[in-house]
Parts: sequence; structure tokens; C-alpha cells
Amino acid sequence: MSVVLAMEKTGPCRTRLEVEVPAAAVEAESGRVVRELAREVRLPGFRRGKVPVTLVERQFPEEIERRVVERLVPRYWKLAEAERELRPLGAPEVAGIEYKAGEPLRFTATVETRPAIELRNIVDFDLPDPAVEPADEEVAAALGELRHQAADWVPATRSAAHGDRARLQVVELTGEGSGEPEPQETEVEIGAPRVWEELSLALVGAEVGQDREFERREGEGENATVRRFRVTLRELLSPVLPELDDAFAARVGKFTTLAELRESIREQLRTAKQRERRRQREQALLNQLIERHPLPLPEGVVREETESLMREYAESLALRGVDLQRSEIDWQGIGNQLKPQAERRVHARLLLDAVAEAKELEVPEEEFEAALAALGRSQGHSAMTVRQQLDRSGQLRAFRAQLRHEKALSLMLGETPEA
Repeated sequence: MSVVLAMEKTGPCRTRLEVEVPAAAVEAESGRVVRELAREVRLPGFRRGKVPVTLVERQFPEEIERRVVERLVPRYWKLAEAERELRPLGAPEVAGIEYKAGEPLRFTATVETRPAIELRNIVDFDLPDPAVEPADEEVAAALGELRHQAADWVPATRSAAHGDRARLQVVELTGEGSGEPEPQETEVEIGAPRVWEELSLALVGAEVGQDREFERREGEGENATVRRFRVTLRELLSPVLPELDDAFAARVGKFTTLAELRESIREQLRTAKQRERRRQREQALLNQLIERHPLPLPEGVVREETESLMREYAESLALRGVDLQRSEIDWQGIGNQLKPQAERRVHARLLLDAVAEAKELEVPEEEFEAALAALGRSQGHSAMTVRQQLDRSGQLRAFRAQLRHEKALSLMLGETPEA
């Protein structure tokens, strides 16, 4: 017996179904709910669990309806989904619920579905092939960074320069007028990547005890804000670099000789270059795959992806010290800027799903468990803990899909043979 009264395409990736739950199923579920409530509720004059069902039906009609609807709608949506062989991309939007005791329950469910995809060329791609062997200069630069990290710091009697460590007192001057702002003590390494560039530029050439002022622009477009700061250089330390010898190698790691340390650095750089090569090839492949397969995209999925990117952007601003409450950021404008990136992500996922399906790629359970264990090790948790966390956040299925996408990418990149 069909549970779908009608089905209508309301867009390239959107379908609306009218679903009916038979009256017998509604009556049976209502009876179960009433009996549950009779055991749960307390009414004057009746012992717990002894309230007559007829009284429960009169006293709690709204609660009965709520529970019946909450149980039957998801169950019969799944039946409708299977009956019409839909491929939904998310939970349905349920509306128009019609509930009346003794009659069928009806509701309308609108869901986004996968567009029809006809795969074309998924074999021949023009991919970059950058070198992965580190140059001697790169090894020397990395060794120099290690040397800098292992330096002893001594007071400097000259003006500040890049690479120095500065102890500062910082006062924000933005919005002056209600008294002197509270100064903040901090320590920075001038020119370090994590230090504001404006701050490093203001400090270069400064003497101990000298004040410098600088401005920092935050936000995007017309709504960007400018913050002003005054910084006082309290103490300046310069690095005394250790000698490059076997003793240094033993100091920074379990190495017997400096040559061993150099070879370890070379291997680390090689691994990083291999990862970057893979990233570039993956990016190029996806760009060409998307270009070959134009698709209508599900608007709701694109909207969710855009919101996810906006959250990532907000988190990155917060990590850089931006006060999201005070900064007048044009979030709508940011969303418009991020939407093309969201569309590309959704487009790529749909195509990778199609490739995985066409090539019958699956993620065996033992492979899935191994991936969970690897993720757990990187986070310091067990595989079971990671599984539970992903399950609670609704990301477990997405994690399995990600692994399947990786299989499709590896196949198209020629990293794994076709079965």
C-alpha cells in the first residue's frame, strides 16, 4: 500500500511529497501513547499508573498529538523515501501536518535530492607535477630556524630589529575620551608570522623605553574598522645562536651527528612537499572535473555550506584577536563572497559521490575503524570515543562519505589501480 499521495518536482534538486499515514497506524500509535501517559502522569485521586485511559485522552490531547506526530512523521517519511527511491541530501522540511483522531495523518515533506549526473571523462586530467626533493637552501633555512629556536636570549643595547624578542606595554587608543585605557603587558618576537605585521613594523628601530603608535585595519570593505595602539618597548632581547655541530644535533633531537639532523630535516621537507604536490594535483583535478560536469546545485545544501565557511571565517578572525562583537563586519557581504567557494565544495562532493558509485567504491568496516583509530590517535582519544563524538554531532556519516571521496580521488589521480 502506497503512503505517498502525490509527488512533485519543485526545482532541479527539490521534491515535495504528500504523505499519508493510515488511520489504523495512527490509532495504534495513539493507543500506545495514551497507555504510556497513563503510567507516567499523576492525577489527584488516582495512584500512579492507575489513571484511566479515557481520562488521559480528555486531559492531555495536545501531548498525545505531539508524541504521535513526532513518532509517525519520521517513520512514514522513511517509507515514502524508500517507496519513491529518493536520494535526499538532508532531512526534509515538514509542513501541513493534518492530525485528527480516527483519521489518517497527512503531512507534506519537501526535500533536496541529488541531481542526475551523467559522468563524462574522468580519466584524462592535466595535472601539475612540482618537484618534491628539497633544495640545499631550504634545508639550510630550516636548520637556521631550529638554531634560532634553540638560541639563548640576552639583553640588547641597540635598537630593535627583526628576530629580536621584545617585552612590551600595549595600550589601545581607539575610542579615547573616558580616561586612560588599561595597559597590557605582552612579549613578542619581532617579525614572527603570528605577530601583527603593523606591530612588528612599529617596533623595528625602536629603543628601550621609547613609545611607538600604529594602526590596524580589521574587517572587510566599507565596514572595516581601524584600531589605534600605543606600544612601549620595555625590554629588548637578542638571540645568541648555538654552534652548528654534533652537540647541537643532540640538543634538538635524538641525533648523533649534525649530518643525521640535516637528513631528518630533508625528509620532513620532502614529506611536506609531497603533501603540497598532492594538494595541487587534487585541486587541479577537481577544477577540471567540475568544468566538465556543470550541475544544478541544491540551494539548501549550498546555504548550509556557506554558513559553515562563515563560521570558519569568524573563528579565524577571533584567533587573530578580532573582537567580533565590536567590529562592524558585513556578514551578508562576507556570505556573498564565500558562496562561490561553497558552491564549488558542494559541486565537487556530488561528483565524487557519482564517481564512487560508478566505480562501486565502498569503505569496508575494518577500513572505517582504522580511520577512526587514526583520527583518535591524532586527538589523543580512542576510536570508540571519536565514533561517539562524531555520532553525537551528526558527522559520522559525513566522515564515511569523506573516506569514500578520498577513494574516488585516489583512483582518478592514478594513485590506486581500478578494481
